[in-house]
Amino acid sequence: SILKQSHTSSSSVSMPQGLDFSQALSEITGMAGGRGNLQEMRARPLTERRVNMHSFCNPSNFQRSPYLSARGNIASIFCGSTEEGYKAYHADKYDEDKNPNGIINFGTSENKLCFDLMSKRLTQTDMNLMEPPLLQYPDWKGHMFLREEVARFLTYYCKAPAPLKAENVIVLNGCGSLFSALATVLCDPGEAVLIATPFYGGITQSVFLYGNVKLVYAYLDSKITGTSTRPFQLTVEKLEKALQDARAEGVSVRALILLNPQNPLGDIYSLSELRDYLEFAKRHELHVIVDELYMLSVFDESATFHSVLGMDRLPDPQRTHVMWGISKDFAVSGIRFGTLYTENQDVANAVASLCYFHGVCGPVQHKVAQLLRDRGESVAAYWINQVYLRANHARLKAAHTYVTDELKTLGVPFLNRNAGFFVWIDFRKYLRTATFEEELLLWRRFLDNKVLLSCGKAFECSEPGWFRIIFADKTHRLQLGMQRIRKVLEEREQEILAEEKEQPCQSDQDGKADSTDEVIFVSRHQEPSCASTSNLGDLIGLLQQQMRSSDWLQKNTGEQFA
Repeated sequence: SILKQSHTSSSSVSMPQGLDFSQALSEITGMAGGRGNLQEMRARPLTERRVNMHSFCNPSNFQRSPYLSARGNIASIFCGSTEEGYKAYHADKYDEDKNPNGIINFGTSENKLCFDLMSKRLTQTDMNLMEPPLLQYPDWKGHMFLREEVARFLTYYCKAPAPLKAENVIVLNGCGSLFSALATVLCDPGEAVLIATPFYGGITQSVFLYGNVKLVYAYLDSKITGTSTRPFQLTVEKLEKALQDARAEGVSVRALILLNPQNPLGDIYSLSELRDYLEFAKRHELHVIVDELYMLSVFDESATFHSVLGMDRLPDPQRTHVMWGISKDFAVSGIRFGTLYTENQDVANAVASLCYFHGVCGPVQHKVAQLLRDRGESVAAYWINQVYLRANHARLKAAHTYVTDELKTLGVPFLNRNAGFFVWIDFRKYLRTATFEEELLLWRRFLDNKVLLSCGKAFECSEPGWFRIIFADKTHRLQLGMQRIRKVLEEREQEILAEEKEQPCQSDQDGKADSTDEVIFVSRHQEPSCASTSNLGDLIGLLQQQMRSSDWLQKNTGEQFA
């Protein structure tokens, strides 16, 4: 996103062809901020697009380092509101006793509900093994005992029709490393990967900083149009359009990334949707990187997760690569472990050569293998299903219910999904104008009031005003955090009303964001067979949102009627 693709014939030996870091850096240095609207940005050719740097850094504060290359300078400023907020949080963490006025982190996707369960399990005696092989260089794909256990684990939980093979498993230190490695071995510098927005923004760094690979966006929005049946729905038509637009401008797209469950939306793709996406990729000879990082974090029995590995037949098995890790599903984001399953041995060997830089230490490999053995229903190995997942799902559901009930009370629209740790929230009515500058101001307002959220721009959302909130936290932090959010929203609402009174002739068409412009589903997504079923609480929440977001009561007061 940062770089402009160069079409000049000359290229420095030390610079990947098709990319001019020096030119990009000089342009960044001269930028005044992230002006310009989304329509103008979309209309520009992909080869001329640059990121709205207002969301990544403040160029006015940037000073080029003489000690770094152009690429190094870009890497040093490749941060956004996500990184800015993360640093602020670590400098001023909330602590109930030591720092009660510190920042509450609703921005980083971590499960903070299961430390008691995981700390107990990870300190049991079977975890503490120290043998010579664990302290020596392993196979770069990972110790075979771990890869065998991963294959059995994925076979069980992905409901694979046949046992998965250990030879197709590769172990790295986290899924960020996996994205980086896959982008590097599947794409050449300047080529691109297709992904639907909004999406987890860390992927941008993963595929760009090492591999110099671009992302091509299939923009999803809240309006239900065409074949869509829900907000932000990914359809093959949207993928086709994004791919054809890119190819028409000479951009070579080599792969498609699918997030299932989706971060930040929380969507779970049906089997028919997955099949459609994979068939689309096969038609265009695209690799498919499927991130199933939250597959065991579906916390409501009404929702069913379908793994790509559970499909009876993959349309193109040699170009289908599945990722999973323990950071989210086992609430241990501090333990860096991710795994790739691919039947393509060329891809496996190429990624394995990069595992030299991204290996998992031997003792951790042993602990992970022991953890993954605790599956199934037997007395000897029942901990994951009967203890951990049962408790984790109940805690996630209770936390999700608390946050969404608070949002309903505030009259704030949101997508009510049943997977992951996050809720995708519509704060558009709290923006004075529908711009990403206004979104960033609201994000900073939350941070000034000591609560960290993630704004939509960090996920490349096409509509300003959407935010992601993480709910997988303890009750006392959720309560205090939601109090701080309520305070900001109420203050912002009063400010906007006061401004409207001062400018009574200003029409609603002057750019003010309004959540009532289109239908926003507040209820959870149902399969077509269950579409007639509704939840009374969701209906009440929707009515509350419509009443609160309407200005009818403000315009039609008792005094006016008198």
